[in-house]
Amino acid sequence: MPLRLDYPYLMNLKSFFRRSDQAAIIVLCAALLTALTGCVGYVDRPAQGSVYVEPSATFLAQDDYVYYPSYGVYYSNGRHQYAYRENNVWVSRPAPRGVSVEALRASPSVRMDFHDSPAQHHEAVVRQYPNNWSPPAGNQDRRPNPGDGSHGENH
Repeated sequence: MPLRLDYPYLMNLKSFFRRSDQAAIIVLCAALLTALTGCVGYVDRPAQGSVYVEPSATFLAQDDYVYYPSYGVYYSNGRHQYAYRENNVWVSRPAPRGVSVEALRASPSVRMDFHDSPAQHHEAVVRQYPNNWSPPAGNQDRRPNPGDGSHGENH
């Protein structure tokens, strides 16, 4: 059916809408509003990259320590950190405080068998290796080298 736009037809259409029930207009407006609201809520945003995170991807490396009894300092080869007590608190730093790395390396040292915090073992370690401890004779030529991954044995 062709669309009519002549005056008598439009006047007849106008009178039809005047006579229409207000409820029908409200229903029509509600349907139109629902349709438009649905479209607005479905607007796409620019594409974003997705990220996948493994929920249980945890890697724990065991610490290995070398202890320097003369200074009460531990060196972790895995962390490349020195651990020691400072003002009754355990600290971990990339360099020892109060002594040079060269002086530490020149002093007697012993490889520790624990793989957790030195604070957990320090009392027993100090009893076994007091600050005047020195290695048994004949075992002084291998020294651990902090930073190169070597451990050394009792020296």
